[in-house]
Amino acid sequence: MISKTTPLEERRAEILIKLRKYKVTKKEDFKNAKGIFVKTPEGKAVIYCIPSQGTVGVQYVNQLVKLMQEKELENGIVVTNGRYTQAARKKAVKNGIELIPQIFPTFDLFEHELVPKHEILEIEEREELLAKYRVKPYQLPKINKSDPAIVAIGAKVGDIVKVLRDSPTAGKYVAYRYVVPE
Repeated sequence: MISKTTPLEERRAEILIKLRKYKVTKKEDFKNAKGIFVKTPEGKAVIYCIPSQGTVGVQYVNQLVKLMQEKELENGIVVTNGRYTQAARKKAVKNGIELIPQIFPTFDLFEHELVPKHEILEIEEREELLAKYRVKPYQLPKINKSDPAIVAIGAKVGDIVKVLRDSPTAGKYVAYRYVVPE
């Protein structure tokens, strides 16, 4: 459970695990980071928590790439309180590593009354929606991949997200958003 003394990056990692419904398999301390190994719907991954207030450079990404190769992991996620260098961003994209921004909240944002529920559509649901409305995905309203709710649920560019809002007149209101790059 998350306590007040847990470092910010670890709290963010715990929230990420909860929101994405990952299963923690083990935790391990490294020289300058903490690794949380998780089971995801896509396979196995590691969440690399870096306790830094400064800049996170390419050396951290290289360490994570090496760890992923050693442990035969499909995905890596970096959570830090610092900023990422441009070189680190490029290396992360090249290696399929997700960089969680420092502005990611340390609380469950979907517990707030003004934040509606977001869900990534499955392939079948996506095809039904596009056929029903006779549209291409890019014709739907857009949402940035950097939106905190999109980061929280782990949606990728090209995904369609279902947004479920409470409505005083309609009961539930459903909207669809197409995830685009920043």
